[in-house]
Amino acid sequence: MTNNFVEQLEESTKVLLQFEKRGGLLPVVVQEFHSGQILMLGYANQEAFDRTLESGLATFWSTSRKKLWTKGETSGNGMQMKNILIDCDQDAIVYQVELLGDGVCHTVNQNGEHRKACFYRSYDADNNTLKFLKGTK
Repeated sequence: MTNNFVEQLEESTKVLLQFEKRGGLLPVVVQEFHSGQILMLGYANQEAFDRTLESGLATFWSTSRKKLWTKGETSGNGMQMKNILIDCDQDAIVYQVELLGDGVCHTVNQNGEHRKACFYRSYDADNNTLKFLKGTK
């Protein structure tokens, strides 16, 4: 990359998302707008990003199903876009969202309720185990 291009990426207001860096996909961290809680990690290609902008609903490229996926289209647990953050290299995205349902995770807790977030356990380095976060079992 030339210094001019790097400067455009890092210091300008021009959107130059770097989809080609990772085979057409950018990682998307999804964060609850009001609480700041990290909800999930997904991936977006250009089409998913454009659909997100058009619809106002978080849309991803499903790496397992190999197709576009708007969160909540079958579960009802969608995510309304509130803000989008782009990192310094324009190769990672944060969707700040408002939940339109119970949560985003496909797993359920002991009561059969969908978990709010996919990040419901923390790593215990002393014991090399996972610990459920308070209120998420």
